[in-house]
Amino acid sequence: MDLEERRHLPLFSIGTVQKLTGLSARQIRYYEEQGLISPKRSEGKQRQFSFVDVERLMTIRQWMENGESLHTIRKRMKENVLSKTVRDLSDEEVYQQIQRELLEGRSASAQSLFLGDLSRFYRKR
Repeated sequence: MDLEERRHLPLFSIGTVQKLTGLSARQIRYYEEQGLISPKRSEGKQRQFSFVDVERLMTIRQWMENGESLHTIRKRMKENVLSKTVRDLSDEEVYQQIQRELLEGRSASAQSLFLGDLSRFYRKR
């Protein structure tokens, strides 16, 4: 099982996700109803969240705190799914994108394609 498959394993209960994200159970269920996350269900129908779900919820929370509307967040999530992921980019493409972001002067609150993904710089060569 590779790292990406492990990131999608349903491991966390809603209580654990509440502690990790700072969101209430009601907020988490609402974001699920809105189609922003899709946690797996256990045989007993309990939600089980993956690392990917938790990261997505933390991103949603950050955007909401920055004043984004739910409509805008839904649109941004859809764009992120349709765009290439960081893992699909070559090192040269990553370098060029980071350079563009720095030259544009994106603020720290702006969502970068590379936010939190430094693993590519620690690869075994």
